[in-house]
Amino acid sequence: MNVVPADVAAELEAPLPVTDDQRRRFREQGYLKVPGVFSAATLAWIDGTISRLVETNNPLAGVPMESRDTYGKAFIQVFNLWLKSDEARAVSRSRRLAGIATALLGTTGVRMWHDQALFKEPGGGFTPWHADQQYWPMASALCATAWIPLHAVPLERGPLSFAPGSHLKRIGRDLVISDESERLIREGIATEGITEVIEPYAAGEVSFHLGWTLHRAGPNTTSEARRVHTVIYMDEAMRLAQPKNASQEADHRAWTPSTRVGEVMADALNPVLHSA
Repeated sequence: MNVVPADVAAELEAPLPVTDDQRRRFREQGYLKVPGVFSAATLAWIDGTISRLVETNNPLAGVPMESRDTYGKAFIQVFNLWLKSDEARAVSRSRRLAGIATALLGTTGVRMWHDQALFKEPGGGFTPWHADQQYWPMASALCATAWIPLHAVPLERGPLSFAPGSHLKRIGRDLVISDESERLIREGIATEGITEVIEPYAAGEVSFHLGWTLHRAGPNTTSEARRVHTVIYMDEAMRLAQPKNASQEADHRAWTPSTRVGEVMADALNPVLHSA
């Protein structure tokens, strides 16, 4: 039985055209905000689907904010939602999202690396500057994250901010998310003359950023959680690189366990989501 409403399913699967200008800006800036990816009705359904799973699987339930470290204060993180319900599977395997990622990366198709929810609680702290690909043992830079707010995100609720063009630099690539990465990357982008870009997100707007694009998020100073779902895409031909650090070794075991170094990451956890 189809548990996804027909109109929602149709929207999740329907392609959304990507313009040449959008591709150009993505290549130059390392990120792109795409307006109107989801309608209000579909976004509300996605919000309910993801929020229920986060509530059920919250690893920080009952842990006071003041007893957490910087990472723990930044967000509630729940992985592999697509394996936890058919509804979440429909969201994370959306051909609309995967088609946009494919077009922006300029590949023949994309696989899933993994998905995760990132909920910043009321009073939640900042997310330090970092580059996602520091954690990923990938043989190329053809990977991107779709950051999918489940509601409008004003500045006080902690939207992503980006360092445009930082994917072309080598700033902070060996730094895990931490107070140190916040300090050193902030210093590094200032030295390079890069100006941080922070903007609110409208409801239905989704951003895509490359694995080496530096980004952060401010604290959530409101009384409502900042609810975000993410899907990480990689080139469908992506091969496993020799892990360079403990984080990459852990991600190899977690997200593509059957793949050996040098092989295409075709593990069951890495399905092709879009292919020409």
